[in-house]
Amino acid sequence: MLDDDTQSRSSDEPEQARPTAVARLAHSRRGFLKGMMTAATASFGLGAGVLAAPEAAHARGKGRRDRRRFQVFRIRSWAARLHLAERTPRKADNGDEQRYADQRASFSKTLPHDDLGEVDRSAYRALLRALASREPADFEAIPLSPQADRRLANPQAAFVFDLVGRDGHATRLPEAPAFASAELSAEIAEVYWQALTRDVPFRAYDASPLVAAAIDDLNALPAVLAPTEGGVVTPGTLFRGETPGDRVGPYLSQFLWHDVPYGAAPIVQRYQTPIPGDDFMTSYEEWLAIQRGAAPAASIRFDATRRYLRDARGLGEYVHVDVLFQAYYNAAMILTGFGPDALDPALPYRGSASQGGFVTFGGPHLFDLVAKAARVALGGAWYHKWCVHRRLRPEVYAGRIENHLRGAKDYGLPLDLLMSEAVARVRTQQGNALLPMAYPEGSPTHPAYPAGHATVAGACATILKAFANEAFEIPDPVEASEDGLDLLAWGGEPLTLGGEIDKLAANISLGRDAAGVHYRTDARGIEVGESQAIGILQDYSRTYNEDFDGFTLTRFDGRRIRIVDGRVRLA
Repeated sequence: MLDDDTQSRSSDEPEQARPTAVARLAHSRRGFLKGMMTAATASFGLGAGVLAAPEAAHARGKGRRDRRRFQVFRIRSWAARLHLAERTPRKADNGDEQRYADQRASFSKTLPHDDLGEVDRSAYRALLRALASREPADFEAIPLSPQADRRLANPQAAFVFDLVGRDGHATRLPEAPAFASAELSAEIAEVYWQALTRDVPFRAYDASPLVAAAIDDLNALPAVLAPTEGGVVTPGTLFRGETPGDRVGPYLSQFLWHDVPYGAAPIVQRYQTPIPGDDFMTSYEEWLAIQRGAAPAASIRFDATRRYLRDARGLGEYVHVDVLFQAYYNAAMILTGFGPDALDPALPYRGSASQGGFVTFGGPHLFDLVAKAARVALGGAWYHKWCVHRRLRPEVYAGRIENHLRGAKDYGLPLDLLMSEAVARVRTQQGNALLPMAYPEGSPTHPAYPAGHATVAGACATILKAFANEAFEIPDPVEASEDGLDLLAWGGEPLTLGGEIDKLAANISLGRDAAGVHYRTDARGIEVGESQAIGILQDYSRTYNEDFDGFTLTRFDGRRIRIVDGRVRLA
């Protein structure tokens, strides 16, 4: 880990939980602004006539122009002061990087590897040296494998600054489960089962013998990380997210099935999906070459018929080629297409007799924030990935299992995992314990924890909920047929916007697990993205001319909050 920051509370926590910090900040606002003006005058050599109070400027005849300039200065200064008052939380890794000299638990894709798939230690030290120095030349000096056709995915983005919202380095993320822990054993077992069940339609989970075997195996492990009912995994909780909305209705969110009103070209959400059984990296030679950064020799074979998403293979391909905020941008168009009742009643203009929202509190406002939050959230994800955790990908963990089982090296792996039904079935199916991957290239060339898709999910879903009437019931809910050729009416309990937005975030996050490139706890990135989106809403909540009582939304942990005048309060 390359971070030694101190622990404190973030300003996205409701202010009831942090009265001292908020009171101190509010009390100092006027003095702070006065001090900032004085400092700016001294630092930039600006005369008093330039940085005088707006009232004085007006008195000298400078009028609205100078008053507007000072309003901008005050709003931006206040936002900066709010985030300056936060203390960056302490970052803790799981100790694996220091625990294992062979870096068995650390990300190293594209670097030189020996025949066990273990990284060259001098190359790994060069990576650490670059991350510590932050010097662009040191990043260019990181040695890649002679076989590498791929490059490391943008590690310098870990140090990017943004001019809106919470800095990525100020977000919290607990340590990932350790390499030899029962928790990680449960996670990799779940990923194996997600690979084995890729071609089982979600609608058929209740009747599938393969799904039943997965449930029995996961429940037999010492640690159960998946959502449970009565303490056990069931067909209704298997591979699902962990919010109440995730457990209601079909597996997939309505936002992945409803037509998207995309301007003059409405989109029917039938997608190009891979053929069943089209898995990759199932031979050791292929696996090792991919770890060394080689381009894959194989490619995905696609079904000639476009289908609605109906199984994990189709979902995995959706999150393989998506623009990261794509699902939420689509959701924003679907949501606004439901009409005004789908929007938060507290938003301005809902009751106006003379105006409607557009630039503010209209479509352009929502779509802009969805895209903006995605990019800001990725900066936070990249910080945690590269500077703190550097967690190995599931495909590499499976390689360690394979080498352990064939006697090449004892990695001290839990016996429960080695004897699990998941590992046994994969070995029977392909002759080794390597993880069958949905993508020819395997994982991306950046560390696993947290998932970038999950971090974007947390950010974009938070923006959607800030604009949505979360209690609004989605009209005409559907689910895909088992062959994906039709949409069938959903006849179960009502599905709400809030629940389906949360479900969408989980679908996109866990869809990457189904492809084999992430573990369940990598979806903790949702918390990072949520925090950064709240920071964006805090900054913008003080910029509007309208009478506005603030953004209200339900956090992923179930708390209702209101973001008003730059502050977060319990709603």
